[in-house]
Amino acid sequence: MNIIKIWKSFIYALKGLKTVWLEERNFKIETLAVLFVTFCIFYFNFSNIESAFCILAMVLVISAEIVNTTVEDLCDKIQPEFDSAIGKIKDMMAAYVLICVTGVLLLGILVFINHFIK
Repeated sequence: MNIIKIWKSFIYALKGLKTVWLEERNFKIETLAVLFVTFCIFYFNFSNIESAFCILAMVLVISAEIVNTTVEDLCDKIQPEFDSAIGKIKDMMAAYVLICVTGVLLLGILVFINHFIK
């Protein structure tokens, strides 16, 4: 794979991030949470393992939101009018994000509690 193709792929990915940022309120909220957690990692001097868990958690939530947005947009393109099957797919995608966020919150409590209780 040559450098031009790699560069174009990178540009397309940035374009995708920009689109999600401009169109999704939840993505903006989650990005702010990522910035907060990143600040905490350095401020509270998290261990390497704590930092790794936090980074993985942040990537999981942001990725889940991107996948959710992609599937919802695709569903809207395929079927612009209300359709119960499309509604079911969108609900399941929302559940996917909810489960990811819930797991990340629980992980965050386990990691952060040691630093806030001191």
